[in-house]
Amino acid sequence: MAKNIKGPAIFLAQFAGDEKPFNSWDAICKWAAGLGYKGVQIPSWDGRLFDIKKAAESKTYCDEIKGIAKKHGVEITELSTHLQGQLVAVHPAYDEAFDNFAPPAVHGKPKERQKWAVDQVMAGAKASRNLGLDAHVTFSGALAWPFLYPWPQRPAGMIDMAFEELAKRWTPILDEYDKHGVDVCYEIHPGEDIFDGATFEMFLAQVNGHQRCCINYDPSHFVLQHLDYLAFIDIYHERIKAFHVKDAELNTDGRQGVYSGFQPWVDRAGRFRSLGDGQVDFGAVFSKLAAYDYDSWAVLEWECCLKDSQQGAAEGAPFIESHIIKVTEKSFDDFTAREVDEKQVRRMLGI
Repeated sequence: MAKNIKGPAIFLAQFAGDEKPFNSWDAICKWAAGLGYKGVQIPSWDGRLFDIKKAAESKTYCDEIKGIAKKHGVEITELSTHLQGQLVAVHPAYDEAFDNFAPPAVHGKPKERQKWAVDQVMAGAKASRNLGLDAHVTFSGALAWPFLYPWPQRPAGMIDMAFEELAKRWTPILDEYDKHGVDVCYEIHPGEDIFDGATFEMFLAQVNGHQRCCINYDPSHFVLQHLDYLAFIDIYHERIKAFHVKDAELNTDGRQGVYSGFQPWVDRAGRFRSLGDGQVDFGAVFSKLAAYDYDSWAVLEWECCLKDSQQGAAEGAPFIESHIIKVTEKSFDDFTAREVDEKQVRRMLGI
């Protein structure tokens, strides 16, 4: 039986807010369904929409959350712990900036903040199972990121030690997700120690090829690195278990390259765009994923330096819908097929 990509779906993180219809689970599900979305990805840190600890403890609560979504004709695609996952590993240079991802009670307390973050991500395993989900999306966090460029020369063993420590922190989490039958899909993203294929392989080696160590594929982050996002699918398709549909463009010139010169988003050589406004060849992306039997969700993550979010959301559902390929159950030339005739085959081969 052919496997098909599910969607369109939308990540709610960039839309949740204090104004209606973005301030409650019921209202935002109704809004998403009204735009044509069939799935919603939950930002688990946003208490206006969801309580991850309660979801881990109560199947009844999860059934209620699913029921509200179903009432509006949408499904939950995955839980996201991007912000909490970021805090599993934080270099001291980013302590103050990332404090905002955690409750005030742990601000300025890196160890307590990390403990809170691990507890949150761990809760995501049971919460995902209670919701009937098989995949979970997150960030890895970073210890080595400040040393991305090898100047000054990095001390021997520094990067190995950073990845050993990252794996040490994540292995118990991966084991917990394995216990509940849920894949941990890391978004390959600058700012994380896992930011491209090479670093994913380094991490995968340190967690001994853990079966739950998977990928949330987002081509926009590869465009900004000038990385071949289609070849990435060829190499890592067996580990791709989630998909953020996001566009981007990289317009280098005599003043800016990949690093984009500390410019604001609108003036950067590399910048995120709404679907169809950037350089990602989504026809090729969806074709590759379909060819490799990817059968999970295609989830819009809206981020754009120019277009209004409401316009981007409204355009996103039909864009994704138009790119989802219903995989054929038969070959296009089946009408010319014949029964096997071994004698004929031998004659045609001259044997």
